[in-house]
Amino acid sequence: MALGLLLALVALAHDDARTEALAGSNAPASVLKRQALVEVEHLDYEGRRQRGTLVVDASLAKEVREIFAELLDQGFRIEKVRSASAYRWDDLASMKDNNTSGFNYRKVEGTRRLSNHASGRAIDINPMQNPHIGHDRTGAVYDREAPGTLAKGSAAVRAFEKRGWTWGGKWRRPDHMHFEKP
Repeated sequence: MALGLLLALVALAHDDARTEALAGSNAPASVLKRQALVEVEHLDYEGRRQRGTLVVDASLAKEVREIFAELLDQGFRIEKVRSASAYRWDDLASMKDNNTSGFNYRKVEGTRRLSNHASGRAIDINPMQNPHIGHDRTGAVYDREAPGTLAKGSAAVRAFEKRGWTWGGKWRRPDHMHFEKP
């Protein structure tokens, strides 16, 4: 009985955290229903283990946990991992804070088309080290030697690509922070 009660309390706490992570989103209920809260561990820039939460499409949750476990094992540095709700869904504020995030119901900048972030099928990692060339409004600088920077052929990029994710760093106008899964 005690174990059952403990499991119920853990499930309730997780549901509360998920509700908080999605609070204030203007996404339709059908989209919100598909999102999962994923806890990940990562190394911060000082090399300390940290826990963070990403919101992603539920079908990608296990895969995202595996990717971040691999990044942790590689010693890849990530400054912070928080839901976009912590920034009141303001993508620019999240990027300026060098936040790694997933779900954010928004359009691709300068278009009317929904971003893959709007369905929880995209993740941006360390935006201040990995800017979107030609579109960056944060003052970020791309330096392949800086900790937390993603580069072609790097172990961090391969961790995503071997699972079918596309890296924006290979696009004509590189978006180095961005990974998406079709």
